[in-house]
Amino acid sequence: MSDIFDEIIKDHEYHRALLQRVVETHGNSMERQNVFQELKLDITAHADAEEQTFYAALLSKPDVQDQARHSIAEHKEADDLIEKLAEMDFSSPGWIAAAEELQHKMVHHMDEEEEDVFKLARRVLSENEISQLGTKFRQRKQQELASAA
Repeated sequence: MSDIFDEIIKDHEYHRALLQRVVETHGNSMERQNVFQELKLDITAHADAEEQTFYAALLSKPDVQDQARHSIAEHKEADDLIEKLAEMDFSSPGWIAAAEELQHKMVHHMDEEEEDVFKLARRVLSENEISQLGTKFRQRKQQELASAA
């Protein structure tokens, strides 16, 4: 069984690859539409599951609440950018600029989680919590994906 950190890192690797694929697409192509839809679906399910499991646990720990709130705020920024991209004409010159902005913000967020938030979380969560949160996250993400389908 994977713990919460393994689960999140696995998703982050997938999201980094999807973000790179999105910014390499051209025009209003089927490839751009498909990769963007896949990215939107998985990042949204990931963020929702992460907030309902990992960040909910961190918000209950006074020493890390500020960092947890910061990360949740970054989820909102990414969600807003994803919605902006979804509403834009996929062939417009501004679409790729917005996609690159999303990539930049998401990579920053993922790096910050892996380098800073995880260190803080390891100090305030027990090994049992870390393990249980991995299972809860995986289950919650599957529920989010199923409800979006």
